[in-house]
Amino acid sequence: MALDSLDRTPPPFFRVGFAPLTKLIFFSALSLLLVFSDKQLQFTKPLRAGLSTLILPVQWLVLQPGEALSAVGAYFQNLEQAQKNLKAAELKVLQQSVRSQQVEQLQIENQNLRQLMGLHSNLAVASQTAEVLFDVPDPYNQRIVIDRGQLKNVQLGSPVIDAGGVVGQVTRVYLLTSEVTLLTDRAQSIPVLNSRTGARSITSGDVLAGLPMIELKFVPASADVEVGDLLTTSGIDGVYPPGLQVARISQIERRVDISFARIHASPLAELKGRHVLILQPSTASNANKGNPP
Repeated sequence: MALDSLDRTPPPFFRVGFAPLTKLIFFSALSLLLVFSDKQLQFTKPLRAGLSTLILPVQWLVLQPGEALSAVGAYFQNLEQAQKNLKAAELKVLQQSVRSQQVEQLQIENQNLRQLMGLHSNLAVASQTAEVLFDVPDPYNQRIVIDRGQLKNVQLGSPVIDAGGVVGQVTRVYLLTSEVTLLTDRAQSIPVLNSRTGARSITSGDVLAGLPMIELKFVPASADVEVGDLLTTSGIDGVYPPGLQVARISQIERRVDISFARIHASPLAELKGRHVLILQPSTASNANKGNPP
């Protein structure tokens, strides 16, 4: 077969269509026509609405991981902020509680000082106020230390009282401080007078059921003593001025086989108070009155 008789045209599968430039111009013009037509006629609007409705679940699923991460982050951020607010609130409540306790303590001290000032003006003997510094750490003695000493002319044996009654007696005097032995100490004795009957007696410190008390010594079992009787200083010792409140009878024990009754009384003074009044001993005040200035 001669070569000139062969068919040189490409098969339909390999046929080349329009030129690329022609296709570009055609599709560009078609795009511009569709854009212009859609703007004027809005014929693709229903199509876009339908497509957006169809892809809405897909969009929702795609957004869920991000929203979940955002929710977790917001939860921990809010939790941290809530913990900070809680700590700040607890600190504020604690500060307010401390301040409230301080205000209450100041009110109590102010009231005690007013009572001591009124008592100071009513007493006939010289006196001065003092502040309790601390309790002496001695399990066998009941003593306190006050902030007045020799520089403030505190004398040995001076009575110490508060607004309630007798606290004790100065037993040691230093340059700036003094020690006061409380009336509930076993070594402390005070001559007292039953304000109801006028009977005199001597008290000494004692402890009853773990509570500091005072006990009346050598009171006959038949003596006229009742629970609630008020005991005041008799003044016969020359130390305590007469008429100072000491204690109130709280317990009486009478036995037929014992000649003396066992009588306990509760001190009227606030033994754990902050402020006290130091009195000049009665003998010293009487001596000062007898000496001309």
